[in-house]
Amino acid sequence: MSLDDASLANLLRLRAENDPDGIFARFNGEPITFSQLDSQSASLAAWLRSHGLQPGEHVAVMMRNSAETLAVVFGLAKAGLVWVPLNAQQRGQGLQYVINHSKPALVIADADLLPTINECDAERPPGGFLIHGEAEGHPRLADALITGTPFTEPAPALDAPFAIMYTSGTTGQPKGVIVSNRMIRLAGEGVSLVAASRAGDVMFVWEPLYHIGGAQLLSLPMTHDVILAMVDRFSASRFWGQVREYGATHIHYLGGILQILLKQPESPTDRDHAVRIAWGGGCPGDIWDAFQDRFGVQIRECYGMTEASSITTFNDKGVVGSVGNAVPWFTVELLDAVGNPVPQGERGEIVVRTSMPGAIFPGYFDNPSATEKAIRGGALYTGDLGTYDPEGNLIFHGRLTDSVRCRGENVSAWEVERAAADHPSVEDCAMIGVAADIGEQDIKLFIKPKTGASVQPAEISKWLSTRLAGYQNPRYIAVVDEFERTPSQRIMKHKLSKRLDDCWDRLAKGN
Repeated sequence: MSLDDASLANLLRLRAENDPDGIFARFNGEPITFSQLDSQSASLAAWLRSHGLQPGEHVAVMMRNSAETLAVVFGLAKAGLVWVPLNAQQRGQGLQYVINHSKPALVIADADLLPTINECDAERPPGGFLIHGEAEGHPRLADALITGTPFTEPAPALDAPFAIMYTSGTTGQPKGVIVSNRMIRLAGEGVSLVAASRAGDVMFVWEPLYHIGGAQLLSLPMTHDVILAMVDRFSASRFWGQVREYGATHIHYLGGILQILLKQPESPTDRDHAVRIAWGGGCPGDIWDAFQDRFGVQIRECYGMTEASSITTFNDKGVVGSVGNAVPWFTVELLDAVGNPVPQGERGEIVVRTSMPGAIFPGYFDNPSATEKAIRGGALYTGDLGTYDPEGNLIFHGRLTDSVRCRGENVSAWEVERAAADHPSVEDCAMIGVAADIGEQDIKLFIKPKTGASVQPAEISKWLSTRLAGYQNPRYIAVVDEFERTPSQRIMKHKLSKRLDDCWDRLAKGN
């Protein structure tokens, strides 16, 4: 496969010229045309350039989904500025680290999120803040989007950086994945394969644009004549009503979305919709058929990482529990600890190679050691485990490293433990993943109190809620007298209890 040389910014410009009144997306039902998005993003690009921002500089964006968020992303792309999306749920040290590490020249944020940014005590960007909404003393995004100033500079090349997307890490600090313009284009091509998209399809978009799950869709309206039906957030109770209202043909899932929808009361309208395909990652085998049968849709599972243009494999054969086979520009090997292929049926690390230069990321921003570990001999060592079934379909078995997959997000033990260890009553702590009612895993945190200190799990949980994103805050907290340790004094996490009845449960009644 080959791509044309049109970056995301050029795709929008060309489509706006040829189909100005065509619909790029509807946000909460309100249409966003190609010409509207092109004009607003050009105005922003011109505003940014007039305020001294130069191609290649970083701009951090902490915004929830909105029509303005789309204009910001495309405006940055036009100006050749590197988008650093910030998770709108993030706070505290985790947010401080990403802002300080990415060194943004400017931060664009929703007005109500500005206090969260200030409270994390991150370094102030040289260009200050551009605010969506009203915040005294700061310029308004709304004004930057309506100047009408044309922007005629050529769009960046395909291999120029488009974004730095921070993963939540595994055993250490978050890593900033450098995503090129080529990679975001390939992500769209991968989505089209997974979802078997056709011209005129409507993709329901609940996932935030600051996550690759949302960002990977950005090229589809221009390249595949797909319309995005965007909403501000996921709501289980409103989900199918919104899907019907917007005429969606596709729904996307991550984490426990399918389980959440299955837990909703059955209704005579469960099949009263236009959706033919549910696509995504993380559908447990035991609910695969149940979901298809109840809602009358086809499950199409995939596997991928931001580091490899989002989509690596896709299942178009309906093999329950499989993530399928590689997209045309990738090949997948399963290797043991010394780099040898594992026999069929045995677990090995998923290693991705490409026939298209630039399909695998160039590295992590300002993190050469992590880059050297991930990219070896031109291949991406994912840190994920997989097996092949007798027919050659890939089965995904989770991470090799110390993280938990919770609500569609990788949650680093390092991040959670670092936050908990800052509590004045905590001497040591450890985080593991345990079985979840909904989604892949829930988080269980073990705490050893300092001598003479009294630790109340409810108080710890409330304290952590101001320092961690909601999906990072442990559901379960257990207080222990001591940890079993290795000779090097590392906590032996494999010996920690995975029981759910010997600990405090944040979601239990009365807590």
